[in-house]
Amino acid sequence: MSQQQPPATGVVMTLVSQPQFKTQLTHGPSGTVSVTEAPRDNGGTGGSFSPTDLVGAALLSCAVTTMHLFASREGISLGEVRGRVEKRMTPPPRRIGELVLELRMPAGLSAEHRTRLEQVGRECPVARSLHPDVKLPLTFSYPD
Repeated sequence: MSQQQPPATGVVMTLVSQPQFKTQLTHGPSGTVSVTEAPRDNGGTGGSFSPTDLVGAALLSCAVTTMHLFASREGISLGEVRGRVEKRMTPPPRRIGELVLELRMPAGLSAEHRTRLEQVGRECPVARSLHPDVKLPLTFSYPD
């Protein structure tokens, strides 16, 4: 009697290394391809995201996506959010020391909605997955 394996629940991504410190990543479900490269200060050309750049981009994207998901579930009209992230590396041994995020929020959100959206953004899955030593200052600005 054979035991059946439970179905896979994760998302599979694959990688092929390329010359000059590059990789080609493929997202299994969609087939979308992304390229990474070592940063300039580590032998790359700076022509693409580095692996640690992707961590910062993932955090920024996750915070905004999570806020939009929350707003949709709660019937909040969120509108366009714009963001910026600056990745700051530590001296050797190299690691991400700080990811400084700035989010420009749309006008017209109540104080209650602002508070809740900010909390949701700060507690997105990527933020909760990063080591507590990584500093994650996040500022929100509103035009009104």
